[in-house]
Amino acid sequence: MPKVKAARGARDREKHAPLAEQILTADAVREGTREKRRGRGAREEEDYVDPQLTRRILQQARQQQEELETEHGPRNKASAPKERTTRLGPGVPQDGSDEEDEEWPTLEKAATMSGVSHHAEVVVDAEDERAIEMFMNKNPPARRTLADIIMEKLTEKQTEVETVMSEVSGFPMPQLDPRVLEVYKGVREVLSKYRSGRLPKAFKVIPALSNWEQILYITEPSSWTAASMYQATRIFTSNLKERMAQRFFNLVLLPRIRDDIAEYKRLNFHLYMALKKALFKPGAWFKGILLPLCESGTCTLREAIIVGSIMTKCSIPVLHASAAMLRISEMEYSGANSIFLRTLLEKKYALPYRVLDAVVFHFLSFRAEKRQLPVLWHQCLLALAQRYKADLSADQKKALLELLRLQPHPQVSPEIRRELQSAVPRDVEDVAPATMD
Repeated sequence: MPKVKAARGARDREKHAPLAEQILTADAVREGTREKRRGRGAREEEDYVDPQLTRRILQQARQQQEELETEHGPRNKASAPKERTTRLGPGVPQDGSDEEDEEWPTLEKAATMSGVSHHAEVVVDAEDERAIEMFMNKNPPARRTLADIIMEKLTEKQTEVETVMSEVSGFPMPQLDPRVLEVYKGVREVLSKYRSGRLPKAFKVIPALSNWEQILYITEPSSWTAASMYQATRIFTSNLKERMAQRFFNLVLLPRIRDDIAEYKRLNFHLYMALKKALFKPGAWFKGILLPLCESGTCTLREAIIVGSIMTKCSIPVLHASAAMLRISEMEYSGANSIFLRTLLEKKYALPYRVLDAVVFHFLSFRAEKRQLPVLWHQCLLALAQRYKADLSADQKKALLELLRLQPHPQVSPEIRRELQSAVPRDVEDVAPATMD
């Protein structure tokens, strides 16, 4: 059967009515077909609570409150809600403040070292500090900064030009464009007051310049804020090659970190994060920060603890860690070397035998030491025995046991001896599979 067409309504008839009728009926009011719904006010007038029920509710609430006070005692004033107050100062919670920056929890967590927050002073044992000072270099070399390097380069360049162009009288020394100087002097003013936000684009292009050290010298890194140093470290770590990043770490970042620790007895969390960010280039980090710190012979216990905490928190490739351990084991001993060696040993790398042998020889070199060795030295030897006792040969274990007799410690030496005597030497393990076959 054919489908029955639905009847068109009045609206369709109006739509197809003649134009004259549409014009005449345009101003007329149409009849509404929908029923008017009750508004919110009407429902509220009906759904009220009568006075009698209200009195009952209040009476029951009072009875429950009296029962709670009888059972638990009167309400203490301390449990009353505190007023919203706004306090200023580091480490003080701001109740009425806006939400903190998203990066702040990361910085707070990254700067926590041995249960001490970034704004607290690092606790140092006085006896360990005195013992480490005995092994410090009494005549340390003068610290070189970026300004010293730039002035040396300019002097060498001027001497070279004068030598080559000696026949030409009055040859002008090449100088920077005055406009470039004006731009980067403005950048210097920005970086000396920077707290957060975007950096000038002129500063971001410095790593791409051939004379980046000279341009950086104009901005005076010694006047940068801690936040500026963190942002600069991010930019230079990402855009410079390893050799150039090493120079930035050694000439700019390391002196600033040591000065900050020496002055405040702690490290600003922006500088702590800069030191952590620099570890994204581990080769440059070890060559520009860790090894110069050990070679200086003036690394304090506080500096070693802070730098070592970064090595503990971050992942370091085994090749870079092995090379650093080999270099530290071969250099002249200072108390900080034990902290760095112990930190790397605790990471439980599968070290090459060459590195392991160098660490063992490092400890054996103290057999004739007359000075009292710090506890950190014994703890580092304990870490070696605990982590790598199965990789030591029988001769090495015998030599280390003899070392314990010459350099004993009442608490630590028995633990080291127990670890060494309970392990199977590596040469026996290497022969065992062949014997079974």
